[in-house]
Amino acid sequence: MEIENVPKHIGIVLDGNRRFSKKLMLKPWMGHEWGEKKIEKLFEWCKEFKINELTLYTFSIQNFNRPKEEFDYLMKLFYDSFERIKNDPKIRDIKISFIGRIGMFPEKVRDSMLELMEKTKNNKPYLMNFAMAYGGQEEIIDAVKKISEEIKKGNMNISKINEENFKDFLYLKDSPELIIRTGGEKRTSNFLNYQASYSEWIFLTKLWPEFEKEDFVLCLREYADREKRFGR
Repeated sequence: MEIENVPKHIGIVLDGNRRFSKKLMLKPWMGHEWGEKKIEKLFEWCKEFKINELTLYTFSIQNFNRPKEEFDYLMKLFYDSFERIKNDPKIRDIKISFIGRIGMFPEKVRDSMLELMEKTKNNKPYLMNFAMAYGGQEEIIDAVKKISEEIKKGNMNISKINEENFKDFLYLKDSPELIIRTGGEKRTSNFLNYQASYSEWIFLTKLWPEFEKEDFVLCLREYADREKRFGR
């Protein structure tokens, strides 16, 4: 299946796992298991269309306020998933990165993240970024703090700061051409506030576990058909 002008970097806000679970009359957090399985399929779709980079909004800083039972369930799901991925031959060409304040996670989960990043750091040509303990505003604040430290040390001249070198202090330097949000909400929810300034957004009513390959293809086609003006 040929599609012209396929974006090289896509961001996705994975929204709707809990509502999907409620539709099945299960405990709300059990929908995350279906969401995880859908991510595995997404990896294969991206490879098929030669999309080199994918950034997934997986767990926000605000998600740490979830009820304890749900939080514990998610931490176990994350840990088990990362441990399984480490030994999965399908990731031999995927570099995996976690962006956000990952120090907020329980030590066991955080260590698994760090091990997975270390193990895949030389993998090519695909890059998969999981935004976890992530917030776009928090990312900018953390970048400003890093820059302030460099200025204090005399390593940076404040007059030399611009839009390009500011990116060097962000969790994620690259900008997605397309961002997809499932779940029916039409807001950005603090995702890639700096990087997404010129991204094309597509909002879908389908919940994330319901998202299928045909939906992905429709998004790629819509992106290809849009006229990108970039201020012109």
